[in-house]
Amino acid sequence: MRALRSWLVWGVGVFAYLVAVTQRTSFGIAGLEATERFHASAAAISAFSVLQLLVYAGLQIPVGVLVDRLGPRAMVAGGALLMCLGQAQLAAADSVAAGVLGRVLVGAGDAATFISVLRLLPAWFQPRQVPLLTQFTGMVGQLGQLVSVIPFAWLLHSTAWTPAFLSLAALSALACVLVVLFLKDAPEGRARRDNTGGVKEISRALAESWKEPGTRLGLWSHFTTPFAGTVFALAWGYPFLISAQGLTQGTASAIMSLYVLVAMVSGPFFGRFVSRYPVRRSSMVLLVSFLTGVAWSVVLLWPGQAPLWLLAVLVVVMGLGGPASMIGFDFARTSNPVERIGTATGIVNVGGFVAALMSMYVIGLVLDLLNASGFSQGRLYGLAPFRIALASQFLFLLVGTVAVAIVRRRARREAGISPRPLAKVLWERSRQGRR
Repeated sequence: MRALRSWLVWGVGVFAYLVAVTQRTSFGIAGLEATERFHASAAAISAFSVLQLLVYAGLQIPVGVLVDRLGPRAMVAGGALLMCLGQAQLAAADSVAAGVLGRVLVGAGDAATFISVLRLLPAWFQPRQVPLLTQFTGMVGQLGQLVSVIPFAWLLHSTAWTPAFLSLAALSALACVLVVLFLKDAPEGRARRDNTGGVKEISRALAESWKEPGTRLGLWSHFTTPFAGTVFALAWGYPFLISAQGLTQGTASAIMSLYVLVAMVSGPFFGRFVSRYPVRRSSMVLLVSFLTGVAWSVVLLWPGQAPLWLLAVLVVVMGLGGPASMIGFDFARTSNPVERIGTATGIVNVGGFVAALMSMYVIGLVLDLLNASGFSQGRLYGLAPFRIALASQFLFLLVGTVAVAIVRRRARREAGISPRPLAKVLWERSRQGRR
């Protein structure tokens, strides 16, 4: 009975996270419609997603502290309620300011969800199950993006702006009700440690979490791996595929669906890899970052519009970034005591969204500057300006990769770890398997 209750709690939590991902990615699907509805520039439209992510990233540490004190149930339910209000506000908005307010509420509600769902895992499952379940949480949650790119996109294009966004508000309301009815912080008989200290205790928990090299390694891992996919899904993917690459809406939706599918399929692989090769977690982070840089380089340097197969390869590589970013949370979990996991996870989760919001804004700013200078020749979302604007992502990839390499050396030195090359370990394992 206990096992059944554990899976029910996890299922409700994952559904709430799935709904949060739907709300997070929905505006990226409506980017072209938003430009017309609000009569806004590229920088103004990017501000919707940038402010949403700014709120999300800014609230990660406070949410981490609060979930350690109030518990996941209160935080997930409150987050769903905020997202419901935010999408209802956006449904009625007819100005940039009103629309931004709606996205800010969505960002605040989204911020309260993922960390809180992850906080449930150590309470309800065995430690050996947590890495794989962390990946499954992210994997199932990515279905929320499919909700955005298929049924929500269809509803938006076949009806109108207001009913489409009201349907998203209703979805968050449903998630809130289910959380209140079925989600519980911990099993019966397992007392939750009292974490209700004041400002001094909160400051101490933050300082101790940050002092752990694993927390900082998790933050930079999360900074580097998922941001390119986040930027693509939340803001610039659809305009790039449709206006710059000349794809139809149906083909663009299929490409975006591939991104979600890859993230889902690869999640269990990353979970098993982390469980079997815990010392090699940072090597996997660096590998995914390298592949992301290579894929974007080929697409941006391709003469003319890229072929569909190459765009598919790009999306496949970016799809690996989400599961790879979960490795950052494993660094936090294994480096901190259970009463600080929420706080440490909040610190880690700041990374990817800070990188995403900075990159997202820079891309929109560069597009507007190129258009104002006449370089775009009246095509704000043309291929040539997009090539220059999207190349700004390499700066964030470089910063994150260098930081991971530096911090992991320090973390390994403090832990007394001197690992053999990953290729050698994998080769020896494969030979043992053939014997």
